[in-house]
Amino acid sequence: MEGLKCQIKPGTQVLLTGATGFTGSWLAHKLLGAGLAVRAIARESSDLRPFKSLSIEWIRGALYDPEVVTAATKGVEYIFNVAGAFRQAKIEDAEYFRVHVVATQLLARAAALNPSFKRFVHVSTMGVHGHIKNPPADENSPFAAGDQYQRTKLEGELWLHDFARRNSLGYTVIRPTGIYGPGDRRLLKVFKMATWPLCPILGYGKCLYHLVHVDDLTNVLMLSAVHPEAQGEVFLVGDAEAIPLAEMVKIISASIGGHTRIVRLPVLPFFAAGALCEWVCKPFGIEPPIYRRRVAFFTKDRSFNTSKMRDKLGYKPRYSTRSGLESTAAWYIENGWLKPPRKY
Repeated sequence: MEGLKCQIKPGTQVLLTGATGFTGSWLAHKLLGAGLAVRAIARESSDLRPFKSLSIEWIRGALYDPEVVTAATKGVEYIFNVAGAFRQAKIEDAEYFRVHVVATQLLARAAALNPSFKRFVHVSTMGVHGHIKNPPADENSPFAAGDQYQRTKLEGELWLHDFARRNSLGYTVIRPTGIYGPGDRRLLKVFKMATWPLCPILGYGKCLYHLVHVDDLTNVLMLSAVHPEAQGEVFLVGDAEAIPLAEMVKIISASIGGHTRIVRLPVLPFFAAGALCEWVCKPFGIEPPIYRRRVAFFTKDRSFNTSKMRDKLGYKPRYSTRSGLESTAAWYIENGWLKPPRKY
């Protein structure tokens, strides 16, 4: 995994949450490659077999268990809080609160008791800003969290700002834009859409989406842990500009030899179908085939001014949106996650 050189001294003890996830696993490889002593928290149910070759010290248990957090934070000088509760039908609202708020509180309080602790790097989300009515937004734009995931991410972030400032805790908050790259399954569905001869897009708006390659994001996470200008700051981390969804699909399609055609469909019938699917599936804990939040994706614009990241941290993304999409599509095909488009 590529990236800039980590400036944390080799042998330093760091704690990483969310290490078994997409972004967390990328960061774990980079931290280990820099010679750091990496400790990570993983649920008892987590499958650690993909990490058996990595010298990670695993602490098994819930991220919001006080005893687990006490054991995990002992002697650490940096915390990378990457963990998130992903939106799934089986996750109750209370779980989002426990992972995004309670765990953040426990980790920060434990860090504040450690006199050798240096910085708490906390991963929030661009979603705290919601739909951007007048793009691009920046770090100071109004909050408009639209679901329980975003609301609890915002609550955890706001609590951390207040606690850290009152307790002189070194910290930085990172709000990533849409994370993608080799190994990501969340945006894989967009890449699959690009292989179809006809690609449906709901609604008639731009559907701006702001991307960040996971390599660039994890570089910024490491940089923000040591950069003096990152102390107490918030950074939206993403590419230089957002991209309309239709253009994203066309770039992917062209890079793999496809010729998909965009078909626009009215969005309201799909909102109704999503509401019905949620109503039927939720009592059984079944993931709906379509739901309102996924439909809403097509109706919102997410576009940000990411100049603060470049100006204060001096970080210039390694990947443009185009090069990142093209290289990721190639990775999906090489690893059997994506089938090349059929020739008609």
